[in-house]
Amino acid sequence: MNTIEQRVLDAIDIDGMLTYLCDLIAIRSLDGEETEAQRHMAAKMEEIGLDVDMWDIDMEALEQHPAFSAEVERETGVGLVGTLGQELGGRNLIFNGHIDVVPTGDAANWHYPPWQGTIDNGNLYGRGGLDMKGGLCCALYAAKAILDAGIQLKGKLMVESVIGEEDGGTGTLATVLRGYRADGAVVPEPTNMAIITAQAGAMNFRVTVPGYSAHGCMRLEGVSAVEKFIPIYQALLELESHRNENVTHPLLAKHLLPYPLSVGIVKAGDWPSSVPESLVFEGRYGVAVGEDMLAARQAFEEAVIQVAQRDPWLKDHPPTVEWWGGQFESASIPTDHAIVQTVQSAYNQVTNTAPHIEGVTYGADMRLLVNQGQIPTVLFGPGDVRNAHQPDEYVPVADLITVTRSLALTALRFCGYEED
Repeated sequence: MNTIEQRVLDAIDIDGMLTYLCDLIAIRSLDGEETEAQRHMAAKMEEIGLDVDMWDIDMEALEQHPAFSAEVERETGVGLVGTLGQELGGRNLIFNGHIDVVPTGDAANWHYPPWQGTIDNGNLYGRGGLDMKGGLCCALYAAKAILDAGIQLKGKLMVESVIGEEDGGTGTLATVLRGYRADGAVVPEPTNMAIITAQAGAMNFRVTVPGYSAHGCMRLEGVSAVEKFIPIYQALLELESHRNENVTHPLLAKHLLPYPLSVGIVKAGDWPSSVPESLVFEGRYGVAVGEDMLAARQAFEEAVIQVAQRDPWLKDHPPTVEWWGGQFESASIPTDHAIVQTVQSAYNQVTNTAPHIEGVTYGADMRLLVNQGQIPTVLFGPGDVRNAHQPDEYVPVADLITVTRSLALTALRFCGYEED
């Protein structure tokens, strides 16, 4: 590590980052309610010294894009990018992080206040601290350290604070369409500081199973939609098993279930003593890395059709399949790409250990940067995703420090900088 890199690392304001992260956690930026947090982040970017671009997203136009998907209806939304550096012969780099968070659930299940950042036993607790306001603050304070150290980058570093990642990627798609491109990108999602070069995809589905209502005391005169649901569900479990046989992708094959098919909601009937005339179930359908989304849908729909064809009632009253909400394509980049190698070297420099290169089973905004923006992208960030979306969400403070230092070195080495 040379003197300039050390100067930047020495300039990282860890206390300031932790304080600001706690401030950001206190803003309830649930999906569809992110504007206050975006304006707060814009003010911090300006205070740090970034060139700030904040704009109102044209939601009506965005919804017409083929890659648009969302589970939350929004009439308004705010895009935000802070930039430092100039195009002086170096490479441009994006740090992309989402500011939206999921609901807290029953507050009684939390030992720490969900809307307050609390540091205890080396961890920082609070909704969004891990997923992913923590990673976003790492990116912001890595950029701040470069500015505070007085270093001129040869390429541009863009810190993107985006909305709507949890429900489909509204903010990142809007930012790509605004024209933001780079030679590489890092999304500091919680990866346990592994470098993720491949992410599976996922689609939300809704299936409606018809029945025929009758009084419960005359059950045989009706057709229970619940009973008709059971063979469909069994067929979908068989489809999941088949789709996870002989997975060949080297980074996904090690997972026990790389491409899960999970039913999360089942609703049937409208009266306890009536045979249910309808059942609706919704869930999440895993998409393989590199798999065509249309082909994945056709495999699912065909499994449902085959069950219906074997059942006299369903053959004449077929179930309907809808694809709604989040539709996440898969994405991957070569493991020897320059952005991968740069993050590797930076992490190794900071920790004196080699990072793992892995693939993940969940969808993320990486796929919009790669597939829509043609920007080679990795996921790399603090904490374990297993602790997200649950009570007492937390991120280790040590991880926040390590990732901030690693991102600062990544920006220096990827973008290049003027020598003193």
